[in-house]
Amino acid sequence: MTINETEYAIDQAVVDFVETGIVNGETDAMDRIALRNLLLAMIGKEDLDTQLVPSQSLPDRLDLLDRLVDWAVANGKIEDYQYTRETLEAQIMSLITPMPSVINKHFWEVYAENPETATDYFYELSQNNDYIKTRSIAKNIAFQHRTDYGELEITINLSKPEKDPKQIALAKNVPASAYPACQLCMENEGYAGRIDHPARANHRIVRMPLNGEKWGLQYSPYAYYEEHCIFLAEEHKPMKLDKHTFEKLLGIITQFPHYFVGSNADLPIVGGSILSHDHYQGGRHTFAMAEAPVERPFEMNRFASIQAGIVKWPMSVIRLAGKDAHELAEAATFILDAWRGYSDEAAEILHVTEGIPHNTITPIARMKDGLFELDLVLRNNRTSPEFPDGIFHPHPDVQNIKKENIGLIEVMGLAILPPRLKDELIEIENYLNGETAEIAPYHQEWVAGLVDKKDRTGADAAEVVQEAVSEAFLRVLEDAGVFKRTPEGQQAFLRFVGQLR
Repeated sequence: MTINETEYAIDQAVVDFVETGIVNGETDAMDRIALRNLLLAMIGKEDLDTQLVPSQSLPDRLDLLDRLVDWAVANGKIEDYQYTRETLEAQIMSLITPMPSVINKHFWEVYAENPETATDYFYELSQNNDYIKTRSIAKNIAFQHRTDYGELEITINLSKPEKDPKQIALAKNVPASAYPACQLCMENEGYAGRIDHPARANHRIVRMPLNGEKWGLQYSPYAYYEEHCIFLAEEHKPMKLDKHTFEKLLGIITQFPHYFVGSNADLPIVGGSILSHDHYQGGRHTFAMAEAPVERPFEMNRFASIQAGIVKWPMSVIRLAGKDAHELAEAATFILDAWRGYSDEAAEILHVTEGIPHNTITPIARMKDGLFELDLVLRNNRTSPEFPDGIFHPHPDVQNIKKENIGLIEVMGLAILPPRLKDELIEIENYLNGETAEIAPYHQEWVAGLVDKKDRTGADAAEVVQEAVSEAFLRVLEDAGVFKRTPEGQQAFLRFVGQLR
């Protein structure tokens, strides 16, 4: 391609990119010239062929974005680093992303007619402007596995890009900054980003009231499931699990009954990755735990209208259901308080050691059959010499598959496994097929069992590996359960439930 042809191609990309925003209704046709000029400045181009018209069939927006960023790199506008590319991508996308006031006005106008249509609008916008990284998410590996507890979902998370070693080296010399205070703060909205903080120029948040507080709704850039959203407090304050948590979860479901919402636990090991900012995760997805039945109903005499029971699930879950959100929150608080002070040495449960609390809950709320439903997953973060990572944490024999903390999403039956497994499992499949392969030392004992299973069943290697990974994840959930799925463990569960009647 000659220089003139290259110039023409990038000019056409500028024209077409701006046109995608106009066609989608994200920007106004009156802004066409101004947006083109702003885009030219961003990529380091001084002029534009004014005779060009938009292509009759507009190219894919993300393909156009790639072309524009490549031009900026090739012409020295930005250096060729991952963070500089991502920063420019977000800035370009911000040109055709409506301002927060516009989005919020439209969202709540639509919400007045139908809450579901309002979230559809915001979700589509967050995908179209590349805030939700659809191309990266598509790289994730996913499969399902049927168990006695329902269909577990297994994902190997490949969506978050590995950092460039050159960028890591540069980041060491960057002065520390406390703005934004964390990646969940509202100050991220429209923030350009820097080498040690993600670009958020195209980020938008829907403001919402929540039980007398100011909160926001946004989507997760690297979503793990359908409409994976985050509800976050306007104020930067630590997560805390108490009665107000249950009230806010139920308040969110009241406003968005088509979504579920849950909170990570508020203690290390069993908690989420960001405990410094009060937030919840939700979305439009039905997890296996939500479909798991109550296998042991029980009554709570002081909450007569509340249905309660133990859920058939590898972790230890109490389900509450009722029409009155206030009474449901009261019942959940009663259980939380009882659990925080509960010990059962026979089940290895101690609620406190050396003044350090260990018991907490992972709560999940949803609407089902016209009732509010709260699942309370009992958690304990105590460690021991035998299990230094956590007694109720993935045990060493399954840490070749999952060593990380078990948070809200995995509690419900969706495994988020580390990227290393992508290549490691391919090597294992090759080995099972009799090919030369390099097996990581921590997989070798596990693989020996897979060889035996493949020889016995004659199953396909990929099928054997996927089933084994799924079984390992099931074991992970069982390890994290405080009351085991054994006769002794279930008797211990009933001892605790006996204190709730």
